[in-house]
Amino acid sequence: MVVVTELKTYEDDRGNRISYAGHIAENVRIKFDGANNHLILHDQVRLGRLTVDFNCDNGLLEIESSRGVPALSASIRVGQDSTVRIGRNVSCTTVVTMSAVEGTTIEVGADVMFASENQVRTDDGHPIFDVRTGKRVNVSRSISIGDHVWLGRMATVLGGATIGPGTVIGYGSIVTGHIPNNCIAAGVPARVIRRDTAWERPHLSLARPFYKPDASTVTKSPYWRTTEEPTTRRRPRWRAAVSRLRRAWGGARRRR
Repeated sequence: MVVVTELKTYEDDRGNRISYAGHIAENVRIKFDGANNHLILHDQVRLGRLTVDFNCDNGLLEIESSRGVPALSASIRVGQDSTVRIGRNVSCTTVVTMSAVEGTTIEVGADVMFASENQVRTDDGHPIFDVRTGKRVNVSRSISIGDHVWLGRMATVLGGATIGPGTVIGYGSIVTGHIPNNCIAAGVPARVIRRDTAWERPHLSLARPFYKPDASTVTKSPYWRTTEEPTTRRRPRWRAAVSRLRRAWGGARRRR
């Protein structure tokens, strides 16, 4: 195990590397347990506190540059054959936790805003098995978060989730499936509660004007779009089951 506590270019005899040409930073802790892991930091990256655990082999973490937004503070686990990519101008209020293991990928788009106590996890940390078949029931799955997504305080994104660009995820929500673009989603699991919405970064009390009743008070970003609905909407399972029961009941009554 090797622990690097200064953010600068690094390489060891096990093929672990840090690619970075910016200013040396000290508020970091990069741990290499395995081999052939690679941390790529773009020169203009703005970091608060960064903790990275490369627990296994062949892991990749890339963080792009940021400008004009709060710093990114993160605690990131990168497991076997796994990848975490964080786009431009990604920010957070407190430390965001990420975990990608078992060959999965976390993709975070540009201009994503994490609030406080957010987690993004492709895995559950420990395996769960079906006692009859012995098969895993909590398989690790990749995650995709689109550009200009705002995750409210304590919102969590779990394996298999995808979030479209321009979307807001509400306080304490847990995202487990697909959430489309330009909407508000909330709940456990998260569900769309409003479509055709757009949000902007200026804070209500930190950026003038201090009343923002309509869109004329902000500069519109490129992410103002209507929500794109899926071409075919699957019926909820309970509705399909009710329909089958009704057909069966109707057939039974006719046979009488």
